Amino acid sequence: MKKRAFIGISIMMIFALVLSACGSSQNKQEDAGASADPNQPVTLSVFAPQNVGIENLQVNKLSKFIEQKLNIKFDWNTVPDAAFGDKKLLLLASGDYPAVIMNAGISKADQIKYGQQGAFLPLNELIDQYAPHIKQAMDSVSYLKHGMVAPDGNIYALPKLNECLHCTYGQRMWINTDWLKKLGLQMPTTTEEFYNVLKAFKEKDPNGNGKADEVPFTTSTSDNVWGGGVDSFLMNAFIYDNGSDYLSVKDGKVIFSPAQPEWKEGLKYLRKLFADGLMDKGVFTQNNDAVKQMANKPDAAVGAVSYALISSVFAVDDAHPRHKDYDVVPPLKGPDGVQLTGYSVGAGGGQFVITNKATKEQQIAAMKLADFLWSEEGTVMQSWGFEGEGWKKAADGQLDYNGKPAKYEVIAKTAPAGGETKPDDYWWQLGTMQMLNSIRESFVAPADPLANGAFEYRLWLSAKKYEPFAKPEVVYPSDTFVDPADALTVAQMQKTLSDYVKSSLAQFVTGNKDIDKDWDSYIAGFKGLQLEQYLAIYQKALQK
Repeated sequence: MKKRAFIGISIMMIFALVLSACGSSQNKQEDAGASADPNQPVTLSVFAPQNVGIENLQVNKLSKFIEQKLNIKFDWNTVPDAAFGDKKLLLLASGDYPAVIMNAGISKADQIKYGQQGAFLPLNELIDQYAPHIKQAMDSVSYLKHGMVAPDGNIYALPKLNECLHCTYGQRMWINTDWLKKLGLQMPTTTEEFYNVLKAFKEKDPNGNGKADEVPFTTSTSDNVWGGGVDSFLMNAFIYDNGSDYLSVKDGKVIFSPAQPEWKEGLKYLRKLFADGLMDKGVFTQNNDAVKQMANKPDAAVGAVSYALISSVFAVDDAHPRHKDYDVVPPLKGPDGVQLTGYSVGAGGGQFVITNKATKEQQIAAMKLADFLWSEEGTVMQSWGFEGEGWKKAADGQLDYNGKPAKYEVIAKTAPAGGETKPDDYWWQLGTMQMLNSIRESFVAPADPLANGAFEYRLWLSAKKYEPFAKPEVVYPSDTFVDPADALTVAQMQKTLSDYVKSSLAQFVTGNKDIDKDWDSYIAGFKGLQLEQYLAIYQKALQK
């Protein structure tokens, strides 16, 4: 009996030693990349794109500043920006990924997918304990929680909060105000007035060369220039059109704008512009290079262009002054009184994730890094660089965009004569940040919004003309989490529906299809594309 008891005790001791060894091995794994000495930096492996303009993140000045400030040591794994998306998917599929992925571009569905699989760690407790700037933003930025918290209550990724007034109202129309003055015309305010202005541009030789070479209105769609397309600005005088997924909300119900009767009326207006020679014949086939070539002829040739940025058409510097002849057309009022503007706001996709490869110490270091990037100091340094190099403190008496005492002033950078500019020593908004409108607008307002280096302010002034016409209640929230089980299906449907709408738009506007005779057939086509199922998925997501 004593012998058996001794053997039993021995086995228990051996089992305890094995457990102790396993625990020791686990502890060693958790301590990987970190030193027991609290004065030693925590090594943080990071996968990120190598942005154009940044020579080497390993020796980058801001990287070194952050390492010293937060007592970390970056271990960068970078690839060119164009290859980043594919490499990211390969890493996630292989399981051989680092502790942190920055500029991750993770969709809402993939945040849930990789989060529930355990590859992305829930960040809720880390934010609560180590990220006061992020925590404060979640309380003060109205739309932020909606775009961060997954349906299961977890936060699997941090967005890049990048408020920008001219980005919010990016569906703009630019018009040649020099031509308006020459012809004695006022800025159009309705669709009818816009038609009459374009007709005058076509018939009254505003460029004064004695030739009928003016193109009243142009744009392009083939290369997806921001804000491009014949419907992007003009259709909002008939029904809300966000220019992308075409979703909107009416009385709490998700609708598809191109399937509504108001869209038909908008098509008729666009058809009239095209049929009367007021719209460039190449709008559905040309790329942006063709638009630029046309607009930059020796004799001014373009009356109006539907793009978010006039810089997509002209260089915006004093050496190329034609851009100064253009200003935005405020949203037009349609025949039924509709007067809307495209509206885009939200936290966006996941840009900063902490993976299950991070030890506890690395998780804390990564969250402290993210929180610094969310501070005003970190955001300004990411975006403009170091004080005295990319920006400086505003002097007494200098005013910001809103006419209040300014906080900052941009230091314009110029290339040395006959030489190349040195690589940027900051991050160009890499990873995550909290760029609020209040930060952008706290910079000194340039005296001349058309001068060199004043383009940001010019765009802000332009956006202010659109802001009063925003109706967020009709806009489907872009940050809504769709059920991961529906994500692939809805992505495929969106592509198919969008292609159908754009193809039909071109055929109706150019006259290859008759709007009245072929409308019912067009609407019937949506049934085969499963539009009802598409809307049901988004309705379900909206109500969660």
